[in-house]
Amino acid sequence: MPAPFLVRFGPLSRAEVTMVEGIGSGMSDRVGSGGLPQEGDEDRRVRAALIRALLLGGPDVPAMHEKGLRLSGAWITGPLDLEGCRVPLDIGLQDCRFDAAPVLRSAVIDTVSFDGSHLPGLPADRLEARGDILLRSATVTGPISLRGARIGSDLVMDGMTLSHEGDRALSAERIFIRGSALMRGATVRGGIALLGARIGGDFDLVGSSIERPSAPAVEADSAEITGDAAFRQARITGMVSLVTARIGGDVDLTGTHAANPGDVAVRLNRTVVGGALFLRDGAAIDGALSLNGAELGAITDQAASWPKPGDLLLNRCLYKAFLGAPVGAADRLDWLSRQDPSRWGEDFWPQPYEHLARVLAEMGHDDDAMVVLLEKDRLWRRAARLRAPSLALRLAMTLRDAILGMTIGYGRRPLRALIWLLVLGLMGWAVYVVLEREGAIRPNVSVILRSPEWVLCGVPEGEKLFMVSLGTVRSGLAKPGQTQLRCFYDQPESAAYPKHNALMLSVDTLIPVMETGQRDFWSPDTRTPLGRAGKSFLYFQTLAGWALSLLAVAGFSGIVKPK
Repeated sequence: MPAPFLVRFGPLSRAEVTMVEGIGSGMSDRVGSGGLPQEGDEDRRVRAALIRALLLGGPDVPAMHEKGLRLSGAWITGPLDLEGCRVPLDIGLQDCRFDAAPVLRSAVIDTVSFDGSHLPGLPADRLEARGDILLRSATVTGPISLRGARIGSDLVMDGMTLSHEGDRALSAERIFIRGSALMRGATVRGGIALLGARIGGDFDLVGSSIERPSAPAVEADSAEITGDAAFRQARITGMVSLVTARIGGDVDLTGTHAANPGDVAVRLNRTVVGGALFLRDGAAIDGALSLNGAELGAITDQAASWPKPGDLLLNRCLYKAFLGAPVGAADRLDWLSRQDPSRWGEDFWPQPYEHLARVLAEMGHDDDAMVVLLEKDRLWRRAARLRAPSLALRLAMTLRDAILGMTIGYGRRPLRALIWLLVLGLMGWAVYVVLEREGAIRPNVSVILRSPEWVLCGVPEGEKLFMVSLGTVRSGLAKPGQTQLRCFYDQPESAAYPKHNALMLSVDTLIPVMETGQRDFWSPDTRTPLGRAGKSFLYFQTLAGWALSLLAVAGFSGIVKPK
């Protein structure tokens, strides 16, 4: 005779008889082949109301085994409404087809398994599961809602197919998961929202496919994830957002394809990552990668996986090192050049360059760090020029910046001024050697210029010259092919006059504090075109020497401070 409580259910189907008879055995009850049934298969139909009655128990209800309910291959009709119920047992409804969404809101259950089942949705806000929530290889054609739920172990949705296009397919705001949230190989048409979630293990979407075009596809803002946020080999259409999240392990985008063209594809603004950010091995981001304000333990990336120019945001991003990644200045400047502050309403972000230089220096790449800082100064000054209110001021700033850049590296390389002094000194030496050889150098003392020895050396031998100062006619002293200077050197009287030294004249002219006396005694002879050119060079060398000397002092003293 049937149990009294069964009377109200009327005749039982074959599947219901199998379930009731096996309720106390602890064994898994297979309906038919145990595989997923077709809708309308009466032999495999089980009423949800009967399942609810068995789970909740009662005076005349058969006692359920401690292992809970285990049923596979059933077609479950009607809503399985367990809202607010306390079921201190496992519920295993695997490879079952539901014609209505099970309702688990505010229920308290041990482990719930819908592995391989087909469900039209799963409203389970505030569910408390002491064990796992299992939806492996399940097909869900409506939204899953787990807002505020508490799961004592893992949320496992590996291989699941979830569809709620145009909206959030999984809403799990403020969910608490003591273990991991696993969606490996899942296919989701709609968004995944874990805003404010607390996950004690990993958030794992390895190999998953998620589509919610032009909208947030994965939202985990303000989430706390003790393990990794793993997106390896995932295909995501729509934005991945983990703003202000705290992740104890890695953010792994290895081989990930994230697409949100024209907008941000991956957003980690102000996110703290204890491990590394991986972006390599075929990873591709179609859209912007925003790391503004993020704190990363390290970066492991490859140039081929960097976002397109204009699609990288690194303002105020902090990281400690590059691991298995390019560290040369040229590579990293290419990386930084993919930023476009103007796209976001700003003109320049200096911090990414400063932080990159600091990290490279800490890694022992001091020369690369300096190259990065020089590029930062160049770009910062260019941005300042573009803000100038007038063309005249812009031109003046351009000239100033060009001089500071070439001579002292904007104050970072004051030794450049000494190199320029050396170059100009050697140039002057060469110029004055040529002037001496061509006879375009003459004494710079009027007494010598009027002396018979100098004057007559300007007259060839055999020619006569009336010397006004002496009141007599004297014969010239210059031998054939001999310059006036060379002739003067041959005169005994010239021994008392300092000899011309091209190198010392160059040094005396170039460096203000040098007093070799050469400039007091010798000067280019402006009576010839070559001498006039030499005189112009002397003036230029004097001005350049003063300027370079002052710039060197300013650079070494810090008066010209790097920006």
